[in-house]
Amino acid sequence: MKKFDRTSVIGMLLMGLIIIYIMYTRPTPEEIEAQEEAKKEQVQEAQTQETSEVATQEFTNTVTPTDSIGRSQLQNRIGAFAYSGTTAGTTIVKNDVLELEVNNKGGHIVKATLLQHKTYDSIPVYLIKDGNSQFNISFSTTDNRNLNTKDLFFQPVLSKNGDNEVLTMRLKVSPTEFLEYRYELKQGDYMIDFGLKSQGLSRVFNTSQPMRLQWDFQGMRHAKSIKYENRYTRLTYEYEGDKTDKLAQAGDDDDILKNLSWMNYRQHFFSSMLLTDIPFEEAKLTSNDLHKKATDAELDTEFTKEYKADLLLTPKNGELNYAMNMYYGPTDYQILKKYDRNLDEAMPLGWGIFGFLNKYLVIPFFGFLSGFLPAGIAIILMTISIKLLLSPVQYKQYVSQAKMKVLKPEIAAIGEKYKDNAMKKQQETMALYSKAGASPAAGCLPALLQIPVFYALFTFFPSAFDLRGKSFLWAEDLSSYDAIFSWDFNIPIISNFYGNHVSLFPILAAVTIFFSMRLTTGNQAMQQPTQEGMPDMGKMMKYMMYFSPLLMLFFFNNYASGLSLYYFISNLITIGIILVIKGYIIDEEKIKAKIEVKKAKPKKQGRFQKKMAEIMEQAEKQKNAKGK
Repeated sequence: MKKFDRTSVIGMLLMGLIIIYIMYTRPTPEEIEAQEEAKKEQVQEAQTQETSEVATQEFTNTVTPTDSIGRSQLQNRIGAFAYSGTTAGTTIVKNDVLELEVNNKGGHIVKATLLQHKTYDSIPVYLIKDGNSQFNISFSTTDNRNLNTKDLFFQPVLSKNGDNEVLTMRLKVSPTEFLEYRYELKQGDYMIDFGLKSQGLSRVFNTSQPMRLQWDFQGMRHAKSIKYENRYTRLTYEYEGDKTDKLAQAGDDDDILKNLSWMNYRQHFFSSMLLTDIPFEEAKLTSNDLHKKATDAELDTEFTKEYKADLLLTPKNGELNYAMNMYYGPTDYQILKKYDRNLDEAMPLGWGIFGFLNKYLVIPFFGFLSGFLPAGIAIILMTISIKLLLSPVQYKQYVSQAKMKVLKPEIAAIGEKYKDNAMKKQQETMALYSKAGASPAAGCLPALLQIPVFYALFTFFPSAFDLRGKSFLWAEDLSSYDAIFSWDFNIPIISNFYGNHVSLFPILAAVTIFFSMRLTTGNQAMQQPTQEGMPDMGKMMKYMMYFSPLLMLFFFNNYASGLSLYYFISNLITIGIILVIKGYIIDEEKIKAKIEVKKAKPKKQGRFQKKMAEIMEQAEKQKNAKGK
């Protein structure tokens, strides 16, 4: 029998007493509600009193401008920055695509809503909300004060400029002395005309100290997969004329540069930009990755990356005057291109020839198709068109493979005859290729020519704004993955690489790529001669035949379903083209007859071939000499 535990009993009694005390002493819901109402009344009374004091102090401190002022008057003017008579509050200015809410305190945007777009969970797309953006000018005054506009109150004035909405925010020292932000919105336009200027403050600003514009920003999540969205969330910028660059895609990064003309806080399909007609002489840009965990299941955050910009302002004659623009809208090539300010470079369309193909072929063609067809059908028609366009290249590839197949017995005979002399075997094999007009490289070259198109489309689909929110078959959104099954828990290793869902289009693409490679690479592997001292190309191709579908299956499970749909249709068409070409177009007997005719004709060697033959002969002589 266990001994009586007096300590445990005492502890339980004490806990019971505490619970009883809490039950009988806590306030009732009615009492709590009454207390909250009393607190609200106290806060309102305090705000009313503060407003009265602010207005009185502003009236006392504001002085009439004169050509010559004393130090005490100047101090009063500077002090009036903090007492402009404006109280807390916000002002809304909007057009038909964009709504901005601007705070009196700081004069900056505290909410930016895209009126024609929704997130993956059907709420409005906010680019700025709940304090994720801070816009501030820091400066020193002639009486050695360090001030920040984010702490000071601006006075709002709404007006019209034709059909455009205009909001002027003024941080006043006097009626004629102020710092001004001016926002002008045009109908149907995401680009905002933004003016930053000062008037009559040359005696206030201490221009011996740097004046800096700081814009801190956290990118808000808008997509199902924060991992996928974060992959295309990046800070891009233009500097020194028309040079463009970007901070690191993953991890943290920063850069210090000269003459910045624009920067884009890109959040995959949406962008927040600041553009200036007068470049910032010096800029420090920072990007911090806020999503450190590996899987979507482990993530519980509404932000992707944190951006910071610290920009040097350069007053002229003691005054600020910058004509700038702000852009809050889609990362859409067609929209960005129309501004003619190199903003399309902010998009991840690939470099060099890949970007060229996207800008001048893929994007216009897909835009044309999607203008009158559903997005999924447009992808299928574009895929068919691209495959037909590349079919002559594929035909050349298959003809080359057929030639290698016809020559395989002769190549094997050469290998057997000169199995103890690798150099001679190589010479005779090359001579046979030359006479027959065949080459192992001829089968690879057409495949290499298709790589630019492959990579261009690989970069196009994840950045195609036209796919966002468009459904096809079971895919709810062609810009995101097409999950047919998902789970909320984390599976070690698998969740890191594969994700917490199963997408169907990548499975279909993996199956079709296996069979298409089996029809092409598999046959080519059997026809490929193995040279002594060289890797077994046949085995390598067989490995690729199995590795490529696995790569497709795992890597594309989190990618845009539109991209997987493209590869699925593309591989289906490839299989069809191969079967048609091999079954009805290519006649191996005719190819063999042509090869025999070519072999019978005397082959005149070119200068390069002669040189190569001489080099190989010299190498053979040196080898024989060493053997003796």
